[in-house]
Amino acid sequence: MLTVWWFALAAGSALVFGLAGLLMKVSQMREGALSPMLLGLYASGTCGFWLQAALSENWAPLDYRIWIAGAIIGLGSAWGNLLFMKALECGPASLTSPLTNSNIVLVVAMGALFYKEPAHPAAITGVAALLAAVVLLSVKPGGSSKEANRRWFALVAAATLLFAFRNGGLKVTEEIGLDNASVLWSGYLLSFLWFGVLSLRDRLKADGSPGRVSSPASVRTGLAWGLAAGVCSYGGLQLYSAALREGPSHLVAPIFATNSLVVALGSFLIYGEKLGPAQRLAFVLLLLGLALVRI
Repeated sequence: MLTVWWFALAAGSALVFGLAGLLMKVSQMREGALSPMLLGLYASGTCGFWLQAALSENWAPLDYRIWIAGAIIGLGSAWGNLLFMKALECGPASLTSPLTNSNIVLVVAMGALFYKEPAHPAAITGVAALLAAVVLLSVKPGGSSKEANRRWFALVAAATLLFAFRNGGLKVTEEIGLDNASVLWSGYLLSFLWFGVLSLRDRLKADGSPGRVSSPASVRTGLAWGLAAGVCSYGGLQLYSAALREGPSHLVAPIFATNSLVVALGSFLIYGEKLGPAQRLAFVLLLLGLALVRI
């Protein structure tokens, strides 16, 4: 029964967190301002994790370890999301989202090397299938992968590394006995303050000082979609941390990484991106991988 539970948590984390990425993409397509969107994301996310942590008997807001871990994981989350959105400006979501989720390779390696987590042959095959699905999703139909210029590659690589700090950091904090809801609360709060400063700076530019100024409509759009994305981000990461608590990270992390399929599928359905042979095969590998990991 325990195996069923951690698998359900991991699959749910992928679905819910994927919706957050899709909402961020929608905000961009509707010309929502970037800083207000991320401010909204971390505002609602902070509230969610605060409620979760406050209701927990393990909440210790004065524990310095919570703030150190929150700063590291918050850095990975905030800057990872910022560079992810910048990468979306250079390349399509169906390429960017799956590639940034390749950070799971680092998380899986960490679980195997530092925590000696055992893996059955079927589970290893399932992980390989999930990784193959992520790679295949990076093959854009019609050869449009030529759009991935040097700047896009640099942004994707940096975002991937930063997301590894977020996802792998939650495994580390879980192993040392910290309450992940408290860690995520502090990380999201610090990120909220950071983007609050950026948004304030943008508003101050409206007095005529040089620099790009977002229109009030784009600010409202970004903030609204960011608040919605933050709810999904909170839910997805909360489920992910719970899955890490119940199951092995070398299996939970690959399942969580399939959240990129939600972004890719949403891009196909909402914005008319065609699903090519590689993407169809990726979905087959996804189903196979999830089935094998479950064994």
